[in-house]
Amino acid sequence: MYKILTIEDKIRVAPDKFSSKKKDAIKAAICDKYESFLDSKIGVVLSIINVDTIGEGRIFAGDPGIHYTTTFKILAFKPELHETVYGEVIDNTEFGAFVRIGPMDGLVHISQLMDDYVSYDGRSEVFLGKESKRILKKGDRVRARIISISFTDENKIGLTMRQSGLGSISWIEDDRITRAKKMGKQTGKKSGAKK
Repeated sequence: MYKILTIEDKIRVAPDKFSSKKKDAIKAAICDKYESFLDSKIGVVLSIINVDTIGEGRIFAGDPGIHYTTTFKILAFKPELHETVYGEVIDNTEFGAFVRIGPMDGLVHISQLMDDYVSYDGRSEVFLGKESKRILKKGDRVRARIISISFTDENKIGLTMRQSGLGSISWIEDDRITRAKKMGKQTGKKSGAKK
């Protein structure tokens, strides 16, 4: 989920930024410290939106930088458990599909791809459902649900596409068309019976 957060922190402006305007130097120092930073509480910091307030600068013995207590807004992406996400399949391997969701990647394990027996074709790097004949390949747009999140040494996001309304966007569209056809047939039978 994308969020705009307000953060207050002590920001150190290095001497090489002293020639810039104070606000520009502080924003550059915030960017250096926070952009692409991953934290389990705030997620991945994508951008510094605005510097709201700047406190008085302080200099400490032995440190040539100036420290400012600063309040600023950031744009962050933090995946939430059970959140529905859209993404693109960026790689298929024998154990599952990697899906790019925003600035992060998640894994749909082969057991979570679809409610069907799934086989993997290593030559063409596609998954195939035995009964449904559904195919999942690199570049497919998908809708998935987050089922696990781990921000440790290796950041991992587990996804599923087995639930109703999830999977490749083409599968979802095919299901919608099939339901619409069934509803049309049912409506036609009922109206015919009344005549």
